[in-house]
Amino acid sequence: MANERLRAALLQRGVSISQLAEAISVDPKTVERWVTKARAPYRKHRYAVASYLGTDETYLWPEALTRDQVASASESEIVKVYPHRWAVPRDEWGRLFAEASEEIDILVYSGLFLADDAGLVRMFGEKADAGVRVRILLGDPDCAEVAQRGADEGIGDGMGFKIRNVLVLYKSLLGRENVEFRLHATVLYNSIYRADDQFLVNTHVYGVPAGNAPVFHLRKVIGGDMVTTYADSFERVWDGARPVGS
Repeated sequence: MANERLRAALLQRGVSISQLAEAISVDPKTVERWVTKARAPYRKHRYAVASYLGTDETYLWPEALTRDQVASASESEIVKVYPHRWAVPRDEWGRLFAEASEEIDILVYSGLFLADDAGLVRMFGEKADAGVRVRILLGDPDCAEVAQRGADEGIGDGMGFKIRNVLVLYKSLLGRENVEFRLHATVLYNSIYRADDQFLVNTHVYGVPAGNAPVFHLRKVIGGDMVTTYADSFERVWDGARPVGS
């Protein structure tokens, strides 16, 4: 039986067996056995392969780690917990996005506090100009889910108005290369703010504005699956959302 996940990861990234073997300093025949016979490498090699291919060790070898090992690695992904979003230092948002070299992802209903920060908006543009992919998911101001969130927070139609205001504040980014905006009609349980392998996850609590809800600062650790859970959630919402203006 072959390891089709490893084979697919190699094909997706255009990496040959010999290239991977050279990159992690093992014999190409060893790598070939990992692919064609589904042999499980030593953990140091699993880590090296996952890092080189930019994927998760637990995805390539689901049975390789025990539940306790996955739980331990996932716990290590927690950098800090803030009791409220307003407790996150203002500079922390800037540091998070400033460190991005590949992608910035934002999933919110409105995220007005970000769009209202001219410095952050300018940074998003500069990052995009430098080749960073910036994806911003906002709630569809006309959908039932946004209306319900407004009702839950006690602001009624205010949520839809906030989203429209945010689109105006982001006007310098609309249509810019490497920047994409989409509108979603999803019931959000968390707002997600991503810069490469770091996340700030703002939980949503019924009847409580997002600014008063807890925030988890996470950083990806090979073998952990907490960050992957949020990253996958973002992708699902992104795939079901529509581009702004469509």
